[in-house]
Amino acid sequence: MPVKPSHRGLSRWVIALLFSFAGIMHFVSPGPYVGIVPPFLPFPFVLVWVSGAAEILGGIGVLVPQVRRAAGWGLIALLIAVFPANIYMFWRQLHEHGWVSFTVILLVRLPLQILLIAWVFRSAISDETAVIEKK
Repeated sequence: MPVKPSHRGLSRWVIALLFSFAGIMHFVSPGPYVGIVPPFLPFPFVLVWVSGAAEILGGIGVLVPQVRRAAGWGLIALLIAVFPANIYMFWRQLHEHGWVSFTVILLVRLPLQILLIAWVFRSAISDETAVIEKK
């Protein structure tokens, strides 16, 4: 069932706000983000700043028709790139605190990353999006 253009536009605004806010937080409060960078990756602060800037640019980009598809692909690449940090965050929580409610939330969050990727794809990249915008 096709998504109405107004729903797709609202979806893009939510994505823009979500990613832009998260990106801004990478600069306002980098500590929590630095703490989940896996130890095998160098320069955690730089990685946090780069990923924060990418989130802001991608979030804004999904609102600009000329760069929407590129921004969507960029956000998907970013979501894939930060997935090891999500796994590391879960693993660290499990080893430090065992199975508590927050550990379960972090475990459930892992497959939700796939849904977030699908949401960005459907809202910013899919061919259906291009067809709707041409009407």
